[in-house]
Amino acid sequence: MARSGVRKLALTAHVTSSVGWMGAVACFLALAIAGLVGREDHAVRAAYVAMKLTTWAVIVPLCLASLLTGLIDSFVTPWGFFRHYWVIAKLVLTTLATAVLLVHTQPIALLAHHAAQGPLGADLHDVRVQLLVDAAAALCVLLAATALAVYKPRGLTRYGWRRQQESRGPVAQSP
Repeated sequence: MARSGVRKLALTAHVTSSVGWMGAVACFLALAIAGLVGREDHAVRAAYVAMKLTTWAVIVPLCLASLLTGLIDSFVTPWGFFRHYWVIAKLVLTTLATAVLLVHTQPIALLAHHAAQGPLGADLHDVRVQLLVDAAAALCVLLAATALAVYKPRGLTRYGWRRQQESRGPVAQSP
């Protein structure tokens, strides 16, 4: 496969996993809202059980795929790994979002466990609110990363500037 084909394949994998991650987080947010404001106990409990399944079967794999394909993209595309500030910002956002997601799998598992056992008590209200807030914040972070990828704000890092100068070749000296 030609280098151009590899770049397009890497970009397609990255866009697909990133869009999927955002969609799965939006679904998670809908479940968090349904779980918090729902009036029917069985529907509320089902929402929290579904959140655990959605997290482990969809969100975590897509999150990791997005991070991995983003790293691959940075090495096979002209944007480079440390050449542009927007690439670094996007990597930082994605890495932080991944870390926060993995930490927050514990409250998700806790609520799913309690929901599977029976009605949720008032003592879990704060955790339920936390999951809703976290999902909304995650969606905002993913939208910010998407905006960075679409708008690609200008700004070369020192490394990027050096690489750009090197690619232009030596400046001709006049006699």
